Amino acid sequence: MRVLVLEDDPDLGPVVAARLREAGFAVDLARTLAEADLKLAVNGYDCVVADRSVPDGDSLTLLAAHRRKGSALPFLLLTALDAVSDRVAGFEHGADDYLVKPFAFAELVVRVRALCRREQPARLPVLRTGDLEMDLPRRRVSRAGVLLSLSAKEFAVLEVLMLRAGQVVTRTELIESCWDEASEPMSNVVDVLIGQLRRRLGPPDPIGTVRGVGYRLDDTDPDGPDPDDTGQGDTGQERPSGART
Repeated sequence: MRVLVLEDDPDLGPVVAARLREAGFAVDLARTLAEADLKLAVNGYDCVVADRSVPDGDSLTLLAAHRRKGSALPFLLLTALDAVSDRVAGFEHGADDYLVKPFAFAELVVRVRALCRREQPARLPVLRTGDLEMDLPRRRVSRAGVLLSLSAKEFAVLEVLMLRAGQVVTRTELIESCWDEASEPMSNVVDVLIGQLRRRLGPPDPIGTVRGVGYRLDDTDPDGPDPDDTGQGDTGQERPSGART
């Protein structure tokens, strides 16, 4: 899930972005309305977290402009303006949520996650593909009943693959969903992450590689052969035969 943060404070902005990244979000940071508007025009986002007061105006103008265009992109206003009239104005302009500074980062994370999920099709709280199970509310993954330890980025990539189990997910789609502007799209960041994820999941490998395109998560029979008919392994990395982590 990709989030745009509009915050001009040179100390708070990077911290908000870092905390959201730690929670598994891909985050881009803008410091002005003009910069945020440009990023919204060229990138796809699941949620916007916006400070009200930035150098070139009030983010309500950005919010209202996007609502007039018919955009339903969730906006969370993160601001020190705590009067009832300020909150009312925010919601009247189309805000989906309003969080007053100072705030708890844990609360910001759960609010952003809830808004991101609102934009996506209704889904079960637990995803299952073969012997893989992902508990979304608890942020837990298990395979054949064994709890796995995944990083936030590994969790995010696996979530995309499980949501589209049986379908090919391109490298570009994974980058747009799970990485931000700081990632170099021509690098092998996706292939490296997939290699790490395969080692976490252990054998048999449920992730098939479609050469030159991307990856596909298939239902895996724990007692069956590896799904190697799609040419997996073109990342140049060997998968060890060690046990699960």
